[in-house]
Amino acid sequence: MENNVLNGMERIDPNLRDEMLAELFLDEMMNDFKRSKILEEIDHSLKNKDKEAFLHLTEKLKSVS
Repeated sequence: MENNVLNGMERIDPNLRDEMLAELFLDEMMNDFKRSKILEEIDHSLKNKDKEAFLHLTEKLKSVS
């Protein structure tokens, strides 16, 4: 699948391609950052034995993943 995407991108204007790749990269970095923050909050909720926060955060993590 990834090769198909890359092969298709070779036919796109180089400037547009670079912009699209940069946007994909930034989106992935933002998702990684969000996941990291949620995981930290989950750890905190476990330390505090806060079941409600844990359940809420695990649902939130599912939507980011």
